[in-house]
Amino acid sequence: MADLFPYIPATITVHLGAPSSNAANVMVSFPDYIKNVASSEVFPTWPESSLRANIHAQISFALNRVYTEFYYSQGYDFQITNLTAFDQAFVDGRNFFENVSRIVDEIFDSYIRRIGRVEPLFAAYCDGIRVSCNGLSQWGSVSLAENGFSPIEILRNYYGGNIEIVTNVPVRSTGGSAPEIPLRRGSVGNDVQLLQVRLNRISANFPEIPKIYPVNGIFNENTENAVLTFQRLFGLSEDGVVGPSTWYSVLYVYNGVKRLSDLNSEGLLIEELPSPYPSVLSEGEQGVGVRVLQYYLDYIAQFINTVPSVTIDGDFGPETRAAVLAFQRAYGLTPDGIVGPETWDVLYNTYLGMIASVPPVYVEGRPLPFPGNTLTLNDTGEDVRLLQEYLSFIAQYYPEIPAPNPDGVFGPVTEAAVIAFQRIFAPSLPAGVVGAATWDIITTIYEDLYLGSRVSPGQYPGYTIG
Repeated sequence: MADLFPYIPATITVHLGAPSSNAANVMVSFPDYIKNVASSEVFPTWPESSLRANIHAQISFALNRVYTEFYYSQGYDFQITNLTAFDQAFVDGRNFFENVSRIVDEIFDSYIRRIGRVEPLFAAYCDGIRVSCNGLSQWGSVSLAENGFSPIEILRNYYGGNIEIVTNVPVRSTGGSAPEIPLRRGSVGNDVQLLQVRLNRISANFPEIPKIYPVNGIFNENTENAVLTFQRLFGLSEDGVVGPSTWYSVLYVYNGVKRLSDLNSEGLLIEELPSPYPSVLSEGEQGVGVRVLQYYLDYIAQFINTVPSVTIDGDFGPETRAAVLAFQRAYGLTPDGIVGPETWDVLYNTYLGMIASVPPVYVEGRPLPFPGNTLTLNDTGEDVRLLQEYLSFIAQYYPEIPAPNPDGVFGPVTEAAVIAFQRIFAPSLPAGVVGAATWDIITTIYEDLYLGSRVSPGQYPGYTIG
């Protein structure tokens, strides 16, 4: 899953040369990288306010490169170079100044951003003597510090009054944001919604790309058409599937039209980011999102004995919280009992990994788990055929539900069957859309009806035998 909000990478990969050169890459811890850059670009005798302002700028510059995946999106295998012509100075193996190291250890988990924006500021800077620029003047910051300016006052002097310093940013392992499983028709979740947001913004500059509406995290026909058009316009293989190549091409073009790697960027508003899928959940909440959470937890509990099974009732009570805590402990997450973006991400990917080992073969009377992709009109495949098998069987007992033909095509009859089923058993769920919650109810009713219709040896069948 793509990271929606910036984080501090545990390590950063530095290319020791121009981007296209055949130079070596080195991986260092992020604090050591900033210590190296600062020790290469400032003097330890400068006033502390000046040092802190410069280090904040260096951190934000590097985090902008990491967050926008500036080099990954161009096909490179590093996150930043060591040359000031492209990025900021880094000398492999150099020693650090003691006072610089102390300051970096205090503030490395912070960055500058414009108020109301998400991305770390592309904090351009220059020495202010040999080279002038629109950003921070390093020697100019010394004069301001000597005149009593604080670090934030120095930064606002150069970058404007609408900046702030974000502190206590979480540290995480780094890696590319491309989804592990390519996105295609039927995929669902945060990555799909982020893709839709980016394609819609790109379409403002490239109007041949059709708008995607609604932006709902469901990879439907509209999303596929937008992907196909993007792939055609930018010379990619036109398959409608978003693997790493298309994902990073979309990201690269999106960064370009938003100018995210520019001091005067359009900026990324918080409201432009999709909400964590399906939402942040905690004890006391109720609804479809809780039911989806419980479904995933209950399935995982069959394989992980430290995670207790839960009742799938849509009510986040003590039982569900205990299961969430157990899951978080089992997978190295912060055990707070709250299901936020990181817990959702690990939970969903764990579930997908488990069901990947289950062959989608229909066996009468034994329903299979939710396939992981939301099913809607015009979808095709084995998952759709399984759904149709279950609905066809249920329709024998509920005449108001039309029986779809199990042909693997989610056509109007299948949609009508889903809507009719939901009208009876799940009126609060999205009509005609089969997500984890609807799938769970369908398979539960199917299994109950199937087992209820079978007579064991010697059992009274419930009617007179003539």
